[in-house]
Amino acid sequence: MPEKELAGKVALITGAAKNIGRATALELARAGATVAVNTRYSVQEALEVVKSIQEAGGRAQCFVADIADAAAAKAMVAQIGQQLGRLDYLILNASVRTEKPFLELTVEEWRLPLSISLDGAFYLTQAAIALMLEKGGGSIVTLGGMMSLSGAKNRIHGSVAKHGLVGLTRGIAREFGSRGIRANCIAPGQMNTARASGRAERTGDSAIPMGRKGEPEEIATVIRFLCGEGASYLNGQTIQVNGGQMMF
Repeated sequence: MPEKELAGKVALITGAAKNIGRATALELARAGATVAVNTRYSVQEALEVVKSIQEAGGRAQCFVADIADAAAAKAMVAQIGQQLGRLDYLILNASVRTEKPFLELTVEEWRLPLSISLDGAFYLTQAAIALMLEKGGGSIVTLGGMMSLSGAKNRIHGSVAKHGLVGLTRGIAREFGSRGIRANCIAPGQMNTARASGRAERTGDSAIPMGRKGEPEEIATVIRFLCGEGASYLNGQTIQVNGGQMMF
């Protein structure tokens, strides 16, 4: 893989202040892309990601926006187009993970993961595709999860949101594939992240054939591949990156 294969390109990564988003920002920057680091609340952490990229000789900029807000999401994409000149890659990583028994969910709690994973994805992809088409195409990568196919106890609302994201990915792949835009979904397994640590401890590693949880960097390298020319004929797929815990 060429070290700077994404040189001259611009990538927007949502939820890029921590975990998989952070690792992806660093990975795409190493590949030469200019990175738009998005966050809603974790501004200091996002600025640290930008600083790390810049100190390594890369280009990055922080964009604070709530992607569940239609106006804010579209304004961010427009700002990226104006300030960075283009948008080639959209990485939809931002999500919220809460646990609660289904019968106890309120309407607001039900809507929360949908507002980010589905509404936010709709706002951003619609705006981003318009920019991508100006430059002849691009790549969209969504972050789903095993629970989108397996279901999850106490996380039905999150499972529904992630499953809907798969449908959005496939629809975009069919509608825009002939116009140079590819869309694929990555479904991570149990990850060694700060956010998921409590849940990971309960499930343990014994169910994973590789005997360990994944690292954010192992997802980031797959995202880098999906953005690059090596994945030029890969479109509309859901890629399970889970150490063999779920196989198809």
